Amino acid sequence: MTKHRGKGFACINYPIGMNLGGDPSQALVHSNPDGKFMVALSSIDLGQGMKSVSRQIAAETLGVPVEDVYVDTADSDTGPHCMGSFASRGTHRVGNAVIQAAQEARAVMLEAAAEELEVNASDLETDGKGNIQVKGAPSRSITTAAACGAAQFKQGKTVSGRGIFLIPMSDVSPETGEMTPVSCFAHAALIAEVEVDDETGELSVIEINSAYEVGRALNPKLVEQQLTGGAWMGMSHAAWETTEPYYPARSHGPVDFNTYTMPGPGDIAPHNIAVLERPAEDGPYGGKGPGEMCANPVLPAVANAVYNAVGVRVDDLPITPEKILRGLKANGGARPQTRR
Repeated sequence: MTKHRGKGFACINYPIGMNLGGDPSQALVHSNPDGKFMVALSSIDLGQGMKSVSRQIAAETLGVPVEDVYVDTADSDTGPHCMGSFASRGTHRVGNAVIQAAQEARAVMLEAAAEELEVNASDLETDGKGNIQVKGAPSRSITTAAACGAAQFKQGKTVSGRGIFLIPMSDVSPETGEMTPVSCFAHAALIAEVEVDDETGELSVIEINSAYEVGRALNPKLVEQQLTGGAWMGMSHAAWETTEPYYPARSHGPVDFNTYTMPGPGDIAPHNIAVLERPAEDGPYGGKGPGEMCANPVLPAVANAVYNAVGVRVDDLPITPEKILRGLKANGGARPQTRR
């Protein structure tokens, strides 16, 4: 019995969103009488941090503390229209819509404050701490809560805004039919190091090293967590998740997560991540988001690492011990590849 180590590399250019119908997302922003802001979306938070990032984007645009902003991801009956939480589009599409809505609400809030302070709205600025002040004269100020209260109870104004983001429709070449289906791409490169037992076919991941270009990381911790969790989702697809050996007789397959094969805490390996920031010109504050790109490069990297370790090329997933053993038998044993 010998355990062989191998390294595999994969890289990816991942499209953000799509171009069909402009890929629209809408957002609504309004202030409550106490100066707290509500962002209404139909873009559901699947655990990717949609609420947190939308909250940050709204607070930055409004010029108020992030703790004064709440996000309601309503359903499609009560919320503004959105194409959905898919295609890694959330931060880019929804974030841009939130900026538009927050800019409109901010303008009303500044008008209300200007009326109370008896100045022009163009002379006012926010300090990000809950205050609106006259430029160059911070002693002349009003809180955002007081301005929103005055708008509603004295001035009869609604501090609210609407936003929608659309991707410009792509031109289509009459000669070739070529078009641009997306507005921007995110990029990643990943190296997986694995260990393969040539007696049992067992595959173990030793270490993952990756670099992801995500535009601007609007919430670095959330980005890192999503990249780490997404990589292990990809690892699960690569080496564990399957209904075999019962397929296609699904009636004999797993019925719950007690019998469904997935990696456990003992299978998790160190993952060293480098987040590269190259702000997107059309992204909200430069952001694009990691999305599905988290998991995608892991699968080919692991397949390449197995080939590097024992010379077995598995071309259908998951890479189970049975498939590795079949490959070893066909090759007459392990054939480690030269590392470059």
